[in-house]
Amino acid sequence: MCDIYTSADPIHYEQRTRSVRIRGVVTSVRLENLCWDILARIASKDKMTTNQLIGKLYDEIIERQGRVDNLSSFLRVSCMRYLSYVAEQQEKDHLMMKPPEAGGMRAMQLVESRRAR
Repeated sequence: MCDIYTSADPIHYEQRTRSVRIRGVVTSVRLENLCWDILARIASKDKMTTNQLIGKLYDEIIERQGRVDNLSSFLRVSCMRYLSYVAEQQEKDHLMMKPPEAGGMRAMQLVESRRAR
């Protein structure tokens, strides 16, 4: 069961420090390589650079909470929340695409027409 976790390439959990400019101030952020990869994926999806995404997340957490005690931890949790959201959406999609038990294509067309509503 744990093989999916324990077989991970160690490069994924090695940490890397990057300089990021937030509100005109350069700061260092240290994260695991996998977190950097996930942030890059989120940024790309939103048509931003990773640094722009981090700046936007920082601005939004400051606006909502007034401060961020640990930016690296906040970014890690943001990555986990993103992955959790993606997994939840895939589960919902999978449940909606259950193969019809009887009726073949007609049943699938009904599912598709209901989804379009």
